Amino acid sequence: MERPQFDFLKTLVETPSPSGSEQQAAAVWRSYVGTYADSVTTDNQGSVIAAINPGGTPRVMLSGHMDEIGFIVRYISAEGYLSFGTIGGFDPLTLPGERVQLMGKHGLVRGIIGRKARHLQAPDEQKKGLEIDDLWIDIGAANREAALALVDVGTAGTRAQGLETLANADLVVSRALDNKAGAYVVARALELAKSRQPKAAIFAVATVQEEVGLRGARTSAFGIDPQVGLAVDVTHASDYPTADPKRSGDIKLGAGPVVTFGPTISPRIADLLLAAGRAKGISIQREAEGRTTGTDADALQQVRGGIATGLVSIALRYMHTGAEIGSLNDIERSAELLAETAAGIGPETNIIP
Repeated sequence: MERPQFDFLKTLVETPSPSGSEQQAAAVWRSYVGTYADSVTTDNQGSVIAAINPGGTPRVMLSGHMDEIGFIVRYISAEGYLSFGTIGGFDPLTLPGERVQLMGKHGLVRGIIGRKARHLQAPDEQKKGLEIDDLWIDIGAANREAALALVDVGTAGTRAQGLETLANADLVVSRALDNKAGAYVVARALELAKSRQPKAAIFAVATVQEEVGLRGARTSAFGIDPQVGLAVDVTHASDYPTADPKRSGDIKLGAGPVVTFGPTISPRIADLLLAAGRAKGISIQREAEGRTTGTDADALQQVRGGIATGLVSIALRYMHTGAEIGSLNDIERSAELLAETAAGIGPETNIIP
């Protein structure tokens, strides 16, 4: 991946954007697409919409959510410790000892998630399952008043881990690759599609609030009124110990974009993605989903009179932890696949099943 695009990905991933507080990441995304898009707007929910050839036919929407799972302060004790709830889905077992960053009154506030040490737990405590209410955030405040000078009830935050490369330089690790990788992909796909002089109007959207109910994709799609939707998200890799490909599919890091097939996916759009992959020599992995996908694709499919929708996913290990691992090659090939697909759609394209 060329350095400028890696820098964009790194900045986007490391900018905190828990659902409902995506404004800082939106500014990063808006700055990047503003260098080539014909128009860039932000809707009332906060989703950022970049367009090329906006008068073209049909309208194609590329959707990648820029929000991430996070925390929200619910209570501040007299001693200055923060009780918190989660924004989106967490496994509590992954949280003790994690460093966090809260979007405080005067900037980021660092802290850690605390739990009673195992040495001090009674035997029945050691056997009990871990709950969020067993944890707290320690920001080093001396008391409630000191904490309130920095944060308040309702302050949101995220884990603090940033983007790093691993021994295999193609692999990167960070929090929030779900789904900053997807938001990156739709921005890059729009950039690549512009040079192909598409017939379609193509709208790339960094959507908000996916982790709390696919909300941004639904409202931005209603406003754009596209005929075709291409959602980009992440999916579970099955190339690590204890994974069962019979249940989750045979998905590997570095083996290319993942195209989903199933009842909520348009067979026409899935075929277009496969054809684009063949045309560009992009290796494609297949994933089957017998119900809904849990991604922006589900929202797009049901907006207005229905949108012909496809889903491209990026394989990840250890999703919703502070150490999600993904492949730079998969991310960049996904952008190329989307660009080739979107740029190949025109008035003559049949999207009716």
